[in-house]
Amino acid sequence: MKLSNVKHLTGKVSIPGDKSISHRAIMFGSISNGLTEVSNFLEGADCLSTISCFQKMGVSIERDNDHVLIHGNGLHGLTAPQDILDVGNSGTTTRLISGILAGQSFTSHLNGDASIQTRPMKRIMTPLQMMQADIRSDKGNDCAPLTITGRPLHAIHYDSPVASAQVKSCVLLAGLYADGQTSVTEPILSRNHTELMLSAFGATVCSKGTTATIDPDPVLTGQKIEVPGDISSAAYFLVAGLIVPNSEIVIRNVGINPTRDGILRVALAMGGDITRLNERTVSGEPVCDLLVRSSSLHGTTVEGEIIPTLIDEIPAIAILAAYADGTTTIRDAAELKVKESDRIQTITENLLAMGADITPTDDGMIIRGGAPIHGATINSYKDHRIAMSFAVAALAADGETTIIDGDCVNISYPGFYDDLALLSR
Repeated sequence: MKLSNVKHLTGKVSIPGDKSISHRAIMFGSISNGLTEVSNFLEGADCLSTISCFQKMGVSIERDNDHVLIHGNGLHGLTAPQDILDVGNSGTTTRLISGILAGQSFTSHLNGDASIQTRPMKRIMTPLQMMQADIRSDKGNDCAPLTITGRPLHAIHYDSPVASAQVKSCVLLAGLYADGQTSVTEPILSRNHTELMLSAFGATVCSKGTTATIDPDPVLTGQKIEVPGDISSAAYFLVAGLIVPNSEIVIRNVGINPTRDGILRVALAMGGDITRLNERTVSGEPVCDLLVRSSSLHGTTVEGEIIPTLIDEIPAIAILAAYADGTTTIRDAAELKVKESDRIQTITENLLAMGADITPTDDGMIIRGGAPIHGATINSYKDHRIAMSFAVAALAADGETTIIDGDCVNISYPGFYDDLALLSR
């Protein structure tokens, strides 16, 4: 994919459905009774992997573009898959579905692409094994492929060492099949889509501080779910609108759940001109339109409790920092090392290639903004968030930028380049 400097960005863009919420809608609809109807479903490769896995376990799922009908089998109605459950590139699918599979009456085999086979699964294996689940890494390296033999589960209170919605959700989903109340306490609150949506389906979920508790064996009932636009996808347009001169864009239908809106807070702290319009609630999630105008930006510090609310947006924030005046320091983000790529390394390598002044650290990076940014050849390492972040960086850089494996954006945003082009006309 080749991109060049543009003079301005104008117009409106509608963001595809939230990836986290799309995954959960398929999973929770599949283990509910009756029909679940999902609109604005994200048609990215990761979410399609989730659909495929549940179809292999006997769930009837019909899809017409971004409209999905799930004919739920009920909490105990999944059937043994005849094939390996292929999770593709999706860490969310792998970790959340493991919690459901741990309580079934059959054995499942999970595997995915080369990237997923390097991502850490010990973080879910530990609490599941504490619940007496039979889950093992086939290669003995605490990564996929995984074999899960379902069995009765024991309720626990789990003190998670990481603030991870995937870990929390895995344990809560296993808790649906446990012999008592199951709870998870995190060091910092992670995104809460699981708690909100499971409650809407009929589960008894209680959240207090950084602890979430779920009662076992609920009767889950199918729901109508309108998926809000994904703030992680909106982030690239937000950054583009701020760094490309003479720009004014409206990003429509953006989910602004406070456990996910860290990038908005950081961009405002850096001097970004961002206005929330048409604030509303959609299927229990806060949503708005964002008016973004090009801005004179300055550095900031990103650390501590805000990190879980923007961990997926740090590549985009790094681009923002490279175009800002002064120094931006990102700390407490060691989790970046175990994403689709080691994002500390990939952000650093590619920003250096574009002329930025960046120093990696063990848990983040230091970016001294203001250096002239120029086009370069960018290695995405097949990481969709790296590809999209540097596509945006290219719009304000001198010269042409080439993104290797730029089609990896299909994992979360198949129409990304088309939407970007529409705004630059």
